[in-house]
Amino acid sequence: QVQLVETGGGSVQAGGSLRLSCTVSGAISIYAMGWFRQAPGKEREFVAAVHWSGGTTSYAEHVKGRFTVSRDNAGNTVYLQMTSLKPEDTAVYYCAKTGHIFYGYTDPDSYASWGQGTQVTVSS
Repeated sequence: QVQLVETGGGSVQAGGSLRLSCTVSGAISIYAMGWFRQAPGKEREFVAAVHWSGGTTSYAEHVKGRFTVSRDNAGNTVYLQMTSLKPEDTAVYYCAKTGHIFYGYTDPDSYASWGQGTQVTVSS
């Protein structure tokens, strides 16, 4: 059974930084890992993704230049380094692992396994 465990959320002031981690266990192989977020009253939205073997990355426009996704293949861990945080970045952040059918990095249906979510709160 695939499990994703996220750590690293918390509260920070605007302009601050946080790093999220997500460790995958029970996976035979990984095609890509993604990060999504969901703010209260809003739909879950794509944040970033990384191709597991090649390291190619993809970002949502609103986080480009501020967030960096990376991975540690040996440790089965994906990271999301967040800098220059803004109050609008406040959300529950989820990591996800792609499943058998890939519709693109930004499509939640590409991801078959999800973490429990970690809260990120940015105050002004």
